[in-house]
Amino acid sequence: MKSISERNPVAVGLIGLTILILIGLLTFYSGDLPIIGGGTTYTALFTEDAGLTPGNEVRVAGVTVGKVTGLALDGNRVKVSFKVKGAWVGNASTVQIKIKTLLGDKYLALDPLGTGTQNPGQTIPASRTTSPFDVTQAFQQLGQTIGQLNTTQLAQSLEAISTAFSNTPPYVHKALTGLSALSQTISSQDTQLAKLFAGTNQITASLSAEDSHFQQLLGDGNLLLAELRERQQAISSLLTGTQSLATQLSGLVNDDNAQLTPTLRSLDQVTTVLEENQANLTKALSLAGPYYRLLGNSLGNGRWFDVYLCGLIPKAYAPKEVPATGCEPPKPGGGS
Repeated sequence: MKSISERNPVAVGLIGLTILILIGLLTFYSGDLPIIGGGTTYTALFTEDAGLTPGNEVRVAGVTVGKVTGLALDGNRVKVSFKVKGAWVGNASTVQIKIKTLLGDKYLALDPLGTGTQNPGQTIPASRTTSPFDVTQAFQQLGQTIGQLNTTQLAQSLEAISTAFSNTPPYVHKALTGLSALSQTISSQDTQLAKLFAGTNQITASLSAEDSHFQQLLGDGNLLLAELRERQQAISSLLTGTQSLATQLSGLVNDDNAQLTPTLRSLDQVTTVLEENQANLTKALSLAGPYYRLLGNSLGNGRWFDVYLCGLIPKAYAPKEVPATGCEPPKPGGGS
């Protein structure tokens, strides 16, 4: 075989350039490849797009399985193309456009139904699709329409019509007069309405800026609900145990009621007797205090009694230290 240097350089360059172009095309359209690509492409017809845009998620039971790839008109319908990977799509599947966030983000909710597999070449008809009513878009269109009205000219026109019909029957005159008053009221409140819609735009902008926080809040709420669902059995057991405990306590009180009632009645009688003899008890305690203090002093020097006998020995045999006044109690701390 000839080496590359021996071959025609023009042919080698063309072959290399062709290989590079093929590699670039494969890289650019890798998402459309059947094996390593983004999945199988399906189409569905909707009565309106409801704010759906390419790149929105496709979900099955809340799990993202693909994305919207394109939207195009098909007569008086909107044909939506989307890719699904890792999920089965049946021949009776339904597709709904649902609201993802409070700010109007959308996603495709796919419900895989049917007895067979959906043919990617066949479009899902509009009878199996659902489009939501976009309240946010409706209010925005209402605000733009009212903002484009010349309320002053509208009031003048209605007033001229009321004047022209001034000679008509009374009920027609009253109806047009009321219509004129309504137009004048709208005209007088033109500035307030403009401020109101301006404030509405500011609220929408603020909510749009806080979209990530709303998503995080909703995500945290889902986590809380999931945790409560996991703890449902424990909470149910706790409530059941509490109910059983209350039943047991109620039965215990009922069983011991016959015994507790006489006991409490006797305790009440004892309390009454103690209350009636409170003065005697106070006096007894006041007399018992000094007695037990002296008894403690007599037993406080060891395992014997300290006793003092006065006048037991005659004075003739008594020592010289005998007091002249006769018997005296011993000094505190011992001694005579």
